[in-house]
Amino acid sequence: MEPGRTLYARSGDIHVAYQVFGEGEVDLVFVPGFISHIVNSWEEPGLAEWLRRRGSFSRVIMFDKQGTGLSDRGGELPGMDERMDDVRAVMDAENIERAAIFGISEGGSLATLFAATHPDRCRALILYGAFARFKSWFPTKEALQGLMQYVDRDWGSGQSLPMFAPGRKDDLAFQQWWGRFERLGASPGAVKTLMRMNSRIDTSDILASVNVPTLVIHRKEDVAVSVEGGRFLAEQIHDAKYVELAGVDHLPWVGENRNRILDEMAKFLTGEWRPVEADRILATVLFTDIVESTKRAAEMGDQQWRDLLDRHNTMMHKNIVRFRGRAIKSTGDGFLATFDGPARAIRCASAASEAARQIGMEIQAGLHTGEIELMGDDIGGIAVHIASRVLGQAGDNEVWVSRTVRDLVVGSDFAFRDQGLYELKGVPGEWQLIAVEL
Repeated sequence: MEPGRTLYARSGDIHVAYQVFGEGEVDLVFVPGFISHIVNSWEEPGLAEWLRRRGSFSRVIMFDKQGTGLSDRGGELPGMDERMDDVRAVMDAENIERAAIFGISEGGSLATLFAATHPDRCRALILYGAFARFKSWFPTKEALQGLMQYVDRDWGSGQSLPMFAPGRKDDLAFQQWWGRFERLGASPGAVKTLMRMNSRIDTSDILASVNVPTLVIHRKEDVAVSVEGGRFLAEQIHDAKYVELAGVDHLPWVGENRNRILDEMAKFLTGEWRPVEADRILATVLFTDIVESTKRAAEMGDQQWRDLLDRHNTMMHKNIVRFRGRAIKSTGDGFLATFDGPARAIRCASAASEAARQIGMEIQAGLHTGEIELMGDDIGGIAVHIASRVLGQAGDNEVWVSRTVRDLVVGSDFAFRDQGLYELKGVPGEWQLIAVEL
């Protein structure tokens, strides 16, 4: 069993390279680690055999994330929520409505974000050697700096093999293949940019919003990602099944229990499915409000104010659609909308702020990413309340976001100003709020 030709899916303006192989009845989208190369993967005999076995119980869609492998390189690498769209893009290209999502290592963070955001398209989530917080991979700045020095000095030599598969560190042929994997996966500059972005990964706030059947597999002595990272995922994701195996290698197709990993996946995927109602999803909630609307209405008179308000409403609808959001309702002097990615929500708020100034008004905006409840045409849940409270703290012509939003757009071209900790009315605890530099 070998894949067919390499195909390309469109994710915005980016072409994402992917392959399809396998004979199983379950569609399985494989989200790779921080770099990959779908053609080179078949050149390593052990990996090729591992892929064939995976294709015996599933139809596999394997792709290179944008900026890596055979996929397009843009200017700057996008943030996690935009890279998550690569999953949706390959599914759409193959007309797949619902698939199991399998993420390894850094790919596990993207897979988790996709599962929480699009439960209607995710029938199951499988995570191997994955983490919610980057410190599970590189616990100190010094450790990360060591990798950066290797990238500058020796990238493409394969000498990083002990960091990922110490069991094969003395295998010269494997090291040579690993060197090609490095060179073909990404350039040194791209790797450094990617790792700086990855260093800010923290999906811990969204784990409770994963509402699909989940399997977490981790090797106890994983040399790259601490087993505590896998345990944390399993503890925080509701009803997740956790399988901890012996072994030190991070690469799943080498070392102890490489076949056991596939056995656990096969058992999980081909067993009886638990029905999942997609009435609760992860979303970014945007609230906007017109500054001093009551005062302006009194000054302008009813007709002039109504004309200006109509222009505002048209402008808001246009920008919400432009950034793939869903307008929930007008709040009288503002809007409530949701987005499947925080970067698009921030861009919508920023564009709306600029457009408002052009028609002679100012708005303020507040955003939070969290689990919402779908209630027909309306929405509810604590995330809605938090976004509303964030809006209440924003000043005139400002866009404020919660720390959760900021953490999910690592790598995007946004600038932020930390505004400190706030107590939000009706919401437990203190919340770190951040202003977007418009």
